[in-house]
Amino acid sequence: MRGTLVKRIALNGAGLLVALFAAFPVYWMIATSLKPNREIFSSTPRPVPTEPTLDHYRDILTGNLIPGVTFADFFLNSVLVAGATVLLSGLVALLAATAVARFRFKLRTSFLIMLLVVQMIPLEALVIPLFLMIQRLGLYNTLPSLILTYLGFSLPFAVWMLRGFVAAVPKELEEAAAIDGASRAQIFRKVLFPLVAPGLVATSIFSFITAWNELIFALTFINDQDRYTLPVAMTFFFGRDDTAWGPVMAASTIFTLPVIIFFLVVQRRMVSGLVAGAVKG
Repeated sequence: MRGTLVKRIALNGAGLLVALFAAFPVYWMIATSLKPNREIFSSTPRPVPTEPTLDHYRDILTGNLIPGVTFADFFLNSVLVAGATVLLSGLVALLAATAVARFRFKLRTSFLIMLLVVQMIPLEALVIPLFLMIQRLGLYNTLPSLILTYLGFSLPFAVWMLRGFVAAVPKELEEAAAIDGASRAQIFRKVLFPLVAPGLVATSIFSFITAWNELIFALTFINDQDRYTLPVAMTFFFGRDDTAWGPVMAASTIFTLPVIIFFLVVQRRMVSGLVAGAVKG
């Protein structure tokens, strides 16, 4: 009994240390964003701001990073790109995963293998061919070019992961719903979809983070500065001779908030979706 208690305390202590280690950079980012410049560049940095200020947030939210373009414009571009990527990847991946898990067809195994192979290709190796393809499609310097690119990178993971969730749903549930008179569309919407929702949420988080944080393609495919996304806008704070660390930390804090909010909104669905749909009615 005593050994079990000691082991539990040791595991909890180790988990707490890991959590503190992971959370410290986030805390330091937020704390630095609230410090005036004299504290940021002080020879003896302090972990807690002695004179907290919101000046850095006010500067980036009210000022123009470039003539005629505000931080809110970049934020809106990122929201549009990430939101469209999440919606499209979720819809396409769910339909593809259902087909792969429920039907047998030629080259099915090859298709699954290709999903894994695609994940092994480095993004940098695809910049030039994708750039040429985007130009031929007439999508260069448009936000849809980023949406299609991010969709291509998030779909393989989403299909592979959702395939396991769909395969884990007993076919007897669908057959029982069919016996009760439910159509295929109703079976998909009221039985399969709620049970697969946890996997759909997990893949949505991956798709959102992929589209929200990506820099290389956003910098390559977009030419007009008013169409830049937030990762590109962050580079404006870094000069050749110096870096505006206060605005950088304030912008990074705002940049991180949507990811946290998105996770908090969908994490409840990850739990409730585990059993929803298994109960008739």
